[in-house]
Amino acid sequence: MRPLTFAQFAPVRVLDGGMATELERHGLDISGPLWSAHILDTAPERIRAVHLDYLHAGADCISTASYQVSDFGYTELGRPAHHAHDALRRSVAIAEEARVLYAAESPRPVFIAASLGPYGAALHNGAEFHGNYEIPFTELVDFHARRLDVLADTEADLVAFETVPSFEEARAIAVALVDFPHVSAWVSFTCRDEAHVAHGEPLADCAALLGSKEEDDFEQVAAVGINCTQPRFVLPLLKAARAVTAKALIAYPNSGELWNAESRSWYGAAEVAPYTALARQWYTAGAQAIGGCCRTTPAHIRALHHLRNEEAGESALLPVH
Repeated sequence: MRPLTFAQFAPVRVLDGGMATELERHGLDISGPLWSAHILDTAPERIRAVHLDYLHAGADCISTASYQVSDFGYTELGRPAHHAHDALRRSVAIAEEARVLYAAESPRPVFIAASLGPYGAALHNGAEFHGNYEIPFTELVDFHARRLDVLADTEADLVAFETVPSFEEARAIAVALVDFPHVSAWVSFTCRDEAHVAHGEPLADCAALLGSKEEDDFEQVAAVGINCTQPRFVLPLLKAARAVTAKALIAYPNSGELWNAESRSWYGAAEVAPYTALARQWYTAGAQAIGGCCRTTPAHIRALHHLRNEEAGESALLPVH
């Protein structure tokens, strides 16, 4: 992996959509503690197909199916740590296969983001949505550093730290990155309302930590983002982040549907048109790149691609399927 400069990240305007829920939509079982990472073992070709679906829809960047992968999570299931390391490498290799296949169809540049969830995701109990887990700070740094050590030697363009719930975990990620100076990343937060991350700290404080307008202590962080959050909260969150940081901003919230933990099912609406209307506001508010998280589909990404072209006046330059 080579460090990614802001100029190199600039072509990324459209991210992909949900991976796990898209696999589920196609009939695959992701109910286990490894979530979509189970499919790395059982049907890697289906992951590659989802990557291609998003590329054909117009995504400039695809995220690997590795969100739930960690040696901690694998050893808890009785599997050796090296299985988790192999899974991380395999997830990037599958994305690279999709990128190569797509390159035969289109010259459009494609970026690969290696997806990593927070410590709470490894607990597979929903803790990433509140961040109330007890782990010493040094161990939290080490948790993230072990996965960075594996991904640093892959073909991913950057690492996507996703659904980060707290200021403290963002700080641990930033500290872990220092030992891998050739690795670039984005750090994306899950937020509980229009101003605060899941654990309760203001998103503005988290964004400023990773690079304020006056001082950029963590140059490896290419972008700060919002994901796995209700779309209606994104606009004020972006405005709060833009007020304190010069970093690139990204947004990829959920579809707008809500999760019922008791019935383990989604409910509510997920129409593409309202999502796209909100996305227009996100671009206006300063988001460099927009995509989707849980329950968003290639249809959402295709609409975002056309919106991006409309905004840039490039409707004839970036054709997609």
